[in-house]
Amino acid sequence: MGVGLAGYAIGVEPHWLEFVEHDLPIAGLGAELDGKRLIQISDLHVGPIVDEQYVISAFKTVAQWEPDLLVLTGDFVTSNADGTPPLEMARRVYSELKPASLATVGILGNHDYGPGWSSLESSMAVSAVLTDCGCRMLRNAAITVAGLRIIGFEDYWGPLFDPRLMTELPSSTEPTLVLCHNPDVVDLPIWSGYRGWILSGHTHGGQCKAPFLSPPRIPVKNKRYTSGAFDLSNGRRLYINRGLGYSIRVRFNVRPEITVFTLRRA
Repeated sequence: MGVGLAGYAIGVEPHWLEFVEHDLPIAGLGAELDGKRLIQISDLHVGPIVDEQYVISAFKTVAQWEPDLLVLTGDFVTSNADGTPPLEMARRVYSELKPASLATVGILGNHDYGPGWSSLESSMAVSAVLTDCGCRMLRNAAITVAGLRIIGFEDYWGPLFDPRLMTELPSSTEPTLVLCHNPDVVDLPIWSGYRGWILSGHTHGGQCKAPFLSPPRIPVKNKRYTSGAFDLSNGRRLYINRGLGYSIRVRFNVRPEITVFTLRRA
């Protein structure tokens, strides 16, 4: 039984991808986006650990969903053994990602900054690859798509995280969506009355957990933030994607996830 469970956790579940469907109600959303499809992909970890054909196959399935918006919430790569980003592999893989019809946007995660989460050179190189492959990178920046304001944070653990971004929030009547790789940011006193959704990743859902129990290990300060949807009070809501890739090739009772949101007028 032990051998069978190990075989399943290593050989089956890491690539048993689940497409999770949710409504995403946004206050003030225009009629043009009501009912449109937004897909979130997170924590792909392209590099020496994750099989690149698995990621490419996932991209082909995403294309079949015909997303109107595509958001990628960080950890695009895992560094090579020498600490360099796997840029050629990343270019091969991300060139297979078909852009969404309206916009494809991304933010960086801690792994995109290399070992120690501190290399600006690595982050620039990874951003350049994604930009070349059709992804608009938001680095403490925002973009408006069909009237929807999408704000993208730099990674919380990286050297460029800037909480002042939220002081520049649009008025409460403007439909807004925030992308933030590490969900611990939602507990900082920086939100200036923001009422809306924050989409995150980072946790991988813990990768392994016993049924009906929380994962024993998770890389966040607030251990409540495992995966799925959370009501944060004051009108803020958080969604944590379990991730497509993995930091080590093992998952148990925490399948990899791509999230398919249907935008709704709240």
